[in-house]
Order: sequence, then C-alpha cells, then structure tokens
Amino acid sequence: MSESEQGTDLAGERVDYIGDHLLESEVPEEPFALFRRWLAEAFAARDRGELAEPTAMVVATCDAGRPRVRTVLLKELRAAGFTFFTNYDSAKAAEIAGDPDVGLHFGWHAIHRQVRVAGAAERVARAESEAYFATRPRGSQLGAWASSQSSPVGSLAELQSSYAAVEARFEGADVPCPPQWGGYLVRPSEIEFWQGQPSRMHDRLVYRLSDEGSWTITRLAP
Repeated sequence: MSESEQGTDLAGERVDYIGDHLLESEVPEEPFALFRRWLAEAFAARDRGELAEPTAMVVATCDAGRPRVRTVLLKELRAAGFTFFTNYDSAKAAEIAGDPDVGLHFGWHAIHRQVRVAGAAERVARAESEAYFATRPRGSQLGAWASSQSSPVGSLAELQSSYAAVEARFEGADVPCPPQWGGYLVRPSEIEFWQGQPSRMHDRLVYRLSDEGSWTITRLAP
C-alpha cells in the first residue's frame, strides 16, 4: 500500500519558506565569510532546538558514472576548503581515488537554507589526521579500528566481537590513529548559497572561482 493510499497526501505537502534576502550588494566578496556566518546561525538554531546537526554534510561521489551520496560531519573549515574524516578503505575513498571531483551539501532546512559545494577532494597530511584522531572520544577511536567500513559483515554479533577485541587490545593504553583512517580536504571551485523565500522565489547566489583565484558572484533563477 502506498503512502497516498494510507492517507498521506504527499502532493499536498507544503512549507512556505521565508528569510532575509541574499543581495549581491550585501554579501562578502569571497564565500567563506558568508559560510561562517551561516554556520554560526545554524549553530544558534541548534541551540534553540530547531536543528540537530549543523555540521552534517552530504558528500556526493561518482562510481563508474553512478552517483553515490552519504552524510559525514564537517570537522574543519579553512581558507582552502572543507575537511572531513573517514576510512581510506571505504567505498567513498575508493570513489574519490578514481575521481576526486565531489559535491557537498549542507541542508539547514529548519532555517530554510542550503549550501551546495563543488570541488576536488585530496587527502590531508598524516600529522593532521593523527592530531584530529587524538581528540575523538575513545569509543569512536576504538570503532575506527573495529570497523572495516563499507565491507560486508556477517552479523551484528560479529561486529560487536570485533569491537570487544579492539577494546581488549588497547586496554590501559592510548588508541593510535589507524593507518587506513584519515581526512580529506575538499577545495571548492563553486559554492552556492540558497535562501528560501515565499512563493518559491528563492534567492540563489553562486560563487565561482576564476583561474586567477578570485571569486565571481552570479544570481541564479530559483
């Protein structure tokens, strides 16, 4: 039985978006200042109980022409781009190795905003991965050793057994960063800011990086 047959009118679902207008004359010349402002406002929405994960971002990769997406967490924002961490043996890492061009998406739906990023991913320095890994909760550190990310697992019990073995291995000792675990920096070539507006007349401003290293701003039709 479909959702419509159960009484959910998907076609009739409506949310009327509203927000301050994005005006070319009022935004910064480069996108990171605007992104930091929006991220701070997303955290404020989180603190009000309106938004769960301000740093959650969807990473889109390509596998033999097939798009694949998943959600990770933004762990550093710098002038060069956006950093996240993962298992280098994972499916996403294999796809990045084959094609480093990726897409990022921040969906801050509670405040009627989205940010879309197009760029290229590259591994960060090993020292950077180790420094971040040392700040993770111990349970997360152990999980990085116990889980062969994206690989088939025979059962939940098998996964739990793997975690218990790792826990025993490092009992009473610091947990080092696994050799197959580390970060990616996504260097953006394009960043689009989307602000919902009434009547679906949304504001869309896209920053594009020129060959000379400067950013141009273009308004897109909603």
